[in-house]
Amino acid sequence: MMKVTINCDMGEAFGIYRFGDDAACMPYVTHANIACGFHASDPSVMWHTVRAAKTHGIAIGSHPGLPDRQGFGRREIQVTRDEVTGFILYQTGALKAFVESEGLELSHIKPHGALFGMAQRDEKIADGIAEAALRFGLPVIAYSDCAMSEVFTRRGVPFSCEFYADLDYDDQGRQIITREHDPVKPEHVARKVLRAVTEGKTHSVTGKDVTVVADSICVHSDTPNAVEVAKAVHTALAGYL
Repeated sequence: MMKVTINCDMGEAFGIYRFGDDAACMPYVTHANIACGFHASDPSVMWHTVRAAKTHGIAIGSHPGLPDRQGFGRREIQVTRDEVTGFILYQTGALKAFVESEGLELSHIKPHGALFGMAQRDEKIADGIAEAALRFGLPVIAYSDCAMSEVFTRRGVPFSCEFYADLDYDDQGRQIITREHDPVKPEHVARKVLRAVTEGKTHSVTGKDVTVVADSICVHSDTPNAVEVAKAVHTALAGYL
């Protein structure tokens, strides 16, 4: 039977501002993608989230984004290949310091938001991510059948392909990135992720069947009912974890 992981974007608070219920989601995920300061987070939040992930025994990866805190990294901006590499080296290096201070090692890199979406279409962006991943010797949570998978395969970057439990898909099988996440029905999500894993299919927003690859299931801690969603995904995939 194939094995899958469940990853969750975490550590996206800042200062006194709270964002998502990371601790409550951790028992239901296998990998934490921790924000590194550009789109969200700060040193205290990063360190706190690393320690919480350590307590729950889950893998820790960096979640580097575009330098756009006001837009939460979900707005596209014009960047060069070298800028992308620099963004990821800088952010992942910062998180690596906290992870190693706790006697742990980084598990992976997962680009955030608009950076992730841009890398699906633009080989230059994907190549910038690949360069940083190779320098750290880390695998990437990526996406199938796009510029990311083509560039990573060519450059020898290990990667797994992600499926989003709580986002909609378009008719090309691409996730629809929104500035805010609406509540989703846990029972619907459970059926959706199980079908993605077992059949490699999901429904688009127009009702069309589209092909997906679901090596890792993503749940977002800022979805309003994130804990219920994470619990439903974990239960649905219990035999595949």
